[in-house]
Amino acid sequence: MRIFLLIATNLAVVLLLSIVMSVLGLNPGRNGDMQSLLIMSAVIGMGGAFISLAMSKWLAKRSTGAHVITQPQNEVEQWLYTTVRRQAEKAGIGMPEVAIYDAPEMNAFATGMNKNSALVAVSTGLLQQMDRQQVEAVLGHEVSHVANGDMVTMTLLQGVLNTFVVFIARIVGSVVDGYLRGNSREGGPGIGYFVATFAAQILLGLGASIIVAWFSRRREFRADAGGANLAGRGSMISALQRLGGEQGANTLPKEIAAFGISGAWGKLFASHPPIDERIAALRGGGA
Repeated sequence: MRIFLLIATNLAVVLLLSIVMSVLGLNPGRNGDMQSLLIMSAVIGMGGAFISLAMSKWLAKRSTGAHVITQPQNEVEQWLYTTVRRQAEKAGIGMPEVAIYDAPEMNAFATGMNKNSALVAVSTGLLQQMDRQQVEAVLGHEVSHVANGDMVTMTLLQGVLNTFVVFIARIVGSVVDGYLRGNSREGGPGIGYFVATFAAQILLGLGASIIVAWFSRRREFRADAGGANLAGRGSMISALQRLGGEQGANTLPKEIAAFGISGAWGKLFASHPPIDERIAALRGGGA
C-alpha cells in the first residue's frame, strides 16, 4: 500500500510542479537550452519525489484513518508497542510510531522520511486473523523496511526517473510544437507543446512506476529476511502462508482504490512478488 501511496502522490506532485513551472513560463527546453532544461527537470523530479516522501506518513494516516498508539489502552496495544520497540532496538533504529487502522483485510505498512521517524501500522484484520507469532513476523518485516532505508532508497530512484520523465517529455513537447507551428516562434509555446508534454509525462510516468514497482519487489525479499531475523524464520514463513490464503481479498483505502490493478498489467505494477516465491526464498536460506 505504501508504494501505491508513494507513486500516486509522486505523480500528482510532479504534474503540479510541472504545471506551475509552465504557467510561470519556465520552459527552457522550448528554446533549445538543454542544460537549463535538465536542471529544471531535476528540480521538479527530485523535488516531487522528496515532497511525496515528506507527505507519506501524514497521507498514510489520513487515508487509512490510523490510530497512533501514544499510551497503550489495552493489552493488544501494549503488546504491539512493546514488540515494535524491541524490534526497533534490535534493528538499530529509532522507535517508530505504532498505529492500528480499521480494515477487514490482513495488511500492514511502514513509511516515513528516515529510520528514526517512521510509522508502522497494522490493520485490525491482521490482528484478528493472525496469531501473535505471525503478527510479530509481519511487524519485523515492516521494521526491516525502515531499517533498510527502503522508502528513502525508492524515493531517490523515483527522483532520478522523474528527472528523465520531465526532461524527455519536454523534448517531445518541443518536437510536436515545432512540427505543428513550423518555423514560427512568436508568442512562446503553443497548445501543442503543453498537450504533448503532459501526455508524454503521464505515459512516461507510468513507465517509471513500473520500474519502481519492480525495484520494490526486490526489496520485499530483503524485508522478509529481516522479518525472519527479528521474529524467526518459521514465524515469517507461517505469516506469508496465512497471507497467501487471502490473496485477492485485499481492499485498498477508498482514497487510493482507483490505483488497484489486476490482470497482466497488474503484475508489472505489483509492489510485492508472489507469496510462493517469497516463501521459497526464505526456505532457501534467505534469512
